[in-house]
Amino acid sequence: MERIIYWINDIVWSNVLIALCLFTGLFFSIKLRFPQIRLLREMVRLLFVKEKSSEGISSFQAFTLAISGRIGTGNIAGVATAIAMGGPGAIFWMWTIAFLGSASAIIEATLSQTYKEVSKGEFRGGPAYYILKGLKNKYLAVLFAIATVVSCGFLLPSVQSNSIALAVEKAFGVNTIVTAAVVCVLLALIIIGGVKRISKVAEIVVPFMAVSYIVMALVIISLNISEVPAMFALIFKSAFGVDATFGGMVGAAISWGVQRGIYSNEAGQGTAPHAAAAAEVSHPYKQGLVQGFSVYVDTLFVCTATALMILFTNQYNVLNDASGFVVENIPGIEPGAAFTQNAISTHFPVIGNEFVAIALMFFAFTTIMAYYYIAESNIDFLFNGKKLKAGIWFLRGLILVSTYLGCVKSAKLAWTLGDIGVGLMAWINLIAILLLHKKAMKVANDYESQRKHNKEPEFHAETAGIENADFWKPEQ
Repeated sequence: MERIIYWINDIVWSNVLIALCLFTGLFFSIKLRFPQIRLLREMVRLLFVKEKSSEGISSFQAFTLAISGRIGTGNIAGVATAIAMGGPGAIFWMWTIAFLGSASAIIEATLSQTYKEVSKGEFRGGPAYYILKGLKNKYLAVLFAIATVVSCGFLLPSVQSNSIALAVEKAFGVNTIVTAAVVCVLLALIIIGGVKRISKVAEIVVPFMAVSYIVMALVIISLNISEVPAMFALIFKSAFGVDATFGGMVGAAISWGVQRGIYSNEAGQGTAPHAAAAAEVSHPYKQGLVQGFSVYVDTLFVCTATALMILFTNQYNVLNDASGFVVENIPGIEPGAAFTQNAISTHFPVIGNEFVAIALMFFAFTTIMAYYYIAESNIDFLFNGKKLKAGIWFLRGLILVSTYLGCVKSAKLAWTLGDIGVGLMAWINLIAILLLHKKAMKVANDYESQRKHNKEPEFHAETAGIENADFWKPEQ
C-alpha cells in the first residue's frame, strides 16, 4: 500500500506540475504588472481597513485565518525537508515560487471574493464556487470540492499532528498517544464553535506565535550576522549548480523548493481562497491584495528565518538517492523539525527543543483549524444545504481521526499523503484560475481605475462586466 501511495505522489508531483506552478505565477505577475512590488504599500494599508458585518469577518481576521493555514509545519519541518532533499539551493526556489505565487494568490482570492455566497449566516467561497459560477463547469467544481474535503479533512491534518507529536516527544518525552489525545480534545472544542470561533482564536494566536518564533530567529541571526552574506551566497550558488558540493542538485533544488514552497505558502493551491471569501470588503481585489501579502509573511520572512538558523549552525543533512548523503552533519537525524530544534539548541541549549515544540504546536494546531474551515466550506458546497448537519459531523469525525493517526504513524507516510492532497488541489485550481484570468483582470482593473480617481473602491458586478456574481448585484 505504501509503495502505491509513493507512486501516486510521483505522478501528481511530476515536473509538469512544477512547471505549471511557475508558469501560472509568472503569467499573472506579468498580466497584473507585478503587484508584488508595485502595490506593496496598498497591501499593507488594506490589511488594517475595518469592514465587518454579521455575515463576514474583518480583513485582518481573514488574513490571520489564511496565515494560520500558510504558516505551519511547512515553515519548520518543510524548510528542513527542502534543504535535506534539494540542498540549500531549494530555499532560492522557495523564494521564487513565493514571489511569483503572490500573484497567483491575489487572483484566486479575488475570484473567491467575487463569486462568494452567504450560507447559514456566514460568507462561503473558494475554487469550487468560482469554477461553478465563473467557468460554469459543475463537474469540475464538484471534483475540486471532493478533492478538498478528502485532502483537508483527512490527508493534510495528519502532517501537522505528526510534526506536533514528534517535536513534543523529542522535547518533553511525552508519548505520541498522549499528545494525540490532548490535541484531538482541544481541536474538538474549537471546531464545534464554527468559523467565527476559528477566526477569533487565529486572530489572537497567530500574531503571537509568529512574532515569538521570528524574534527567536532574529536573535540567532544577529548572533551570526557576519555569516549572512556567506549563507545567501551558498543558497544562490547551490540553486544554480555553481557550488562545488551541491552542483549536481539543481533539478532537486527546483523540484523540492517549489513543492515545499507551495506546501508552506499555499499560493495557487486553492486553500487560502476559502479564508479570503470569509472577509467583508467593499471590493474583491482588496482581499486579493491582502492574501498576496500573506505569502510574503510566510515564505520571505518565516521560511527564510528558519533556513538561516539551520544553515548557520550546520544542523542539516542533504540526501542523494543515488549515493546516500551529499552532506551528513548530524548522523542519525531524520529530515524535519529536528533540524530546527537542533539549530536553536546550538545557541539556546536549555530551551531550544522545548521552544520549537511549543511554536510548532501553535503553528500546526491553527493550520488544522484552517483545514477544518476549508473542508466545511466544501461540504456546504457539495450538499447545497441539504443534510448539511450530517455532513459536518462526518467531517468533524474524519478530521479528528486524521489528527490522531498522524500523531501515531510514520512521518514519511504522513508527508507523502499531505503532498498528494496539495498536488491534487493545485492541479485543478491552477487550471481553473488560468481559464478565469480575463474575468479576474476585469475585477483588478476596476479596482485600480477607481483608485486612480482617488476613490475608496466599491464593486458592482454589472459595471465591471461580471456575470453570476450574485452577492455583488445592486439588490444585495
